[in-house]
Amino acid sequence: MAITTASDIKPVLNRLRRAQGQLSAVIAAVENGGKCRDVVIQLAAVSSALDKAGFQIISTAMQKCLTDPDDTSDPMTVEELQKLFLTLA
Repeated sequence: MAITTASDIKPVLNRLRRAQGQLSAVIAAVENGGKCRDVVIQLAAVSSALDKAGFQIISTAMQKCLTDPDDTSDPMTVEELQKLFLTLA
């Protein structure tokens, strides 16, 4: 299932851009000798933002699978969707 509509893409891109900004902050903190606690907190934020983007993508695919089972744009079985979901868990 492809993410095809603007309403599907926008929240994912927002989360990925947030993660990108947080990752830049982590890199800068490491390069500048930032405090361990601050670096780990920022790294956790990056990880969380990426996880949420992944869950958003999978959620969208699951919704499309349920509402339009004949969609052939990127066919996925329920088992494949479950496997993708578990890769983020």
